[in-house]
Amino acid sequence: MQKYTFFAETANLRGILCTFARNNLQVMGFWKTFFGGEANPEEEKKNAEQRNFDLLKYDGVKAMRIGQFDYAVKCFQKALETKDDPEVHDYLSRAYLQLGRTDEALRELQLLLRQEPDNVNLMLQAASVAYLGESYSELAEMCERALAVDADNALAHLIYAKGELAQDNLVQGIARLTKTIAIDERLVEPHLLRGQTLLRMGDVNGAGEDVAWLNAHAEPTEEVLLLGARLQHALGHDDEAVAIYAEVIDLNPFQIDAYRERGQIRFEQGDKQGAEEDMQKVLELNPQEMADVNGEYSAEGIEQKTRQAYSNLNPFGL
Repeated sequence: MQKYTFFAETANLRGILCTFARNNLQVMGFWKTFFGGEANPEEEKKNAEQRNFDLLKYDGVKAMRIGQFDYAVKCFQKALETKDDPEVHDYLSRAYLQLGRTDEALRELQLLLRQEPDNVNLMLQAASVAYLGESYSELAEMCERALAVDADNALAHLIYAKGELAQDNLVQGIARLTKTIAIDERLVEPHLLRGQTLLRMGDVNGAGEDVAWLNAHAEPTEEVLLLGARLQHALGHDDEAVAIYAEVIDLNPFQIDAYRERGQIRFEQGDKQGAEEDMQKVLELNPQEMADVNGEYSAEGIEQKTRQAYSNLNPFGL
């Protein structure tokens, strides 16, 4: 009886083992199928290329984050050899821009625009790069394209205005800035640029309106304060101008324009010591600033050199 029981138990055990083996084979078959079954050379090549592309793209982005833009460019270029990817073109454009290679940055953006011809943001990005590269005809074309899609795009008018001003087309620049402000009065930059340009053109009253707006609505940045100081000087309020220049210097002790322009006013007021101190500071910050002043800038003859230096300057552009 025990013998039969033993054989029965053995048979059951064999059955369990067979079932386990059969199930195990099925599981192995499932995973083999899951992972692609038999090797497919084309599929493996495609997967390898994708892995390589992802690695190059990731390395390029990582390099950009730590300021290694030359290496980033190489990574993105190699990635694009594997796969044409819009995001990588955008990254490559930004890396080129950081290196000052504006023509190449613009080329990448133009490639993207061929794929997205109605993308206004891309057009304005390209216009901004063109501005940095002084490619003003390209800037105008990009802004015109953007305005054809969105006629009331304030940023398009602003970039267009900056291009006009860079070419000394002051009237056209003022018109574009005024249009920008009409669309969005809250923007600080067009008020600042218009005030600077109007003062340059001798329109003190017009510049005064923008300065008043900036004083009421904008943060007292260096540029805003400098415009206010220049306006006060143009109005003949030299003490007020000197006080504002002091604010600029408190904000940024390395602001050369503030020292130079304040020194000019002090010189005109007969404050020789103050003018000399400001000129010394200008020369400390930028020794090449007065390359046209002959001789060493020392205590001996400093008054004569200061007089010559300021007579060669026209810091207000008036």
